[in-house]
Amino acid sequence: MSHLQTRLTELLGIEHPVVQTGMGWVAGARLVAATSNAGGLGILASATMTLDELAAAVTKVKAATDKPFGINMRADAGDAGDRVDLLIREGVSVASFALAPKPELIAKLKEAGVVVIPSVGAAKHAKKVAGWGADAVIVQGGEGGGHTGPVATTLLLPSVLDAVDIPVVAAGGFFDGRGLAAALSYGAAGVAMGTRFLLTTDSTVPDEVKRRYLDSAFDATVVSKRVDGMPHRVLRTGLVEKLESGSPVRGFTAAVLNAQKFKDMSGMTWRSIVKDGLAMRRGKELTWSQIVMAANTPMLLKAGLVDGNTDAGVLASGQVAGILDDLPSCAELVPTIVDEAVEHLRAASAYIR
Repeated sequence: MSHLQTRLTELLGIEHPVVQTGMGWVAGARLVAATSNAGGLGILASATMTLDELAAAVTKVKAATDKPFGINMRADAGDAGDRVDLLIREGVSVASFALAPKPELIAKLKEAGVVVIPSVGAAKHAKKVAGWGADAVIVQGGEGGGHTGPVATTLLLPSVLDAVDIPVVAAGGFFDGRGLAAALSYGAAGVAMGTRFLLTTDSTVPDEVKRRYLDSAFDATVVSKRVDGMPHRVLRTGLVEKLESGSPVRGFTAAVLNAQKFKDMSGMTWRSIVKDGLAMRRGKELTWSQIVMAANTPMLLKAGLVDGNTDAGVLASGQVAGILDDLPSCAELVPTIVDEAVEHLRAASAYIR
């Protein structure tokens, strides 16, 4: 088995420069432990967990692996402080954020010896968090699944690499060793993948849903604002097609009803939902209609990714779904990617004279 030593592997103490992203309803204890045991970095998705569920998931991961792993959190969540305290108390290695955490939160984590890795969508955001003390950043190009931006990875990645000196992890469009070799050639310290890890035997996503991904073509995804008011790359399910072509008013009404379901399931109060909504509104300049739609998203994703109801749910997906055709285990996937990357890097060196 080949090995690649990069600034990311040195920073995290992991074997391979491969990160599994914190996908809501997907990145649970089983997938995270499997990724970390394979030598990569598994990241728990905490946004769709209550605090107690997160604590239980951390216990499960620690029972299944002694390797480093991380927790992805919403920096704007009302209980972000409690989640950070849990992470520190449990000795979790990495704190991952979908939104930039405040400088004082970064300082608290770093003081406790936690590596802080926010995700960013622009060079200016990378510079900001680097200035605040972030240890590394994940930068996702438009090919990636879930919330994404309009700029392709091939343009976004070099712009971020030119802007900061901390390790940069490339995401969006990666699924094999060729991609890892390309990212390293750009100057990245590793790659992060979501859809590729969703499509493994260690993922708890129902088999029929995985088949729906594997049967997809390159044009099977769409970046929609009808899901939660923000650009969100998803598979073109029946529900998504209805949202795209239907009345915004009808979608808003459904969002309110699903927000109520999420409230009941998560144990959150309307007060905490409103508080989180206010934080989101300030941070992203969203309308109240978009806030309600955002509260609706966890239920739509759960319907598809947990319940297996592709007609009533939403399936976040990167464009790589159009090229994937297998379901390896993490133990097979990660070393294979690294072996392929080494092979391609060695082949490329033959051009040097």
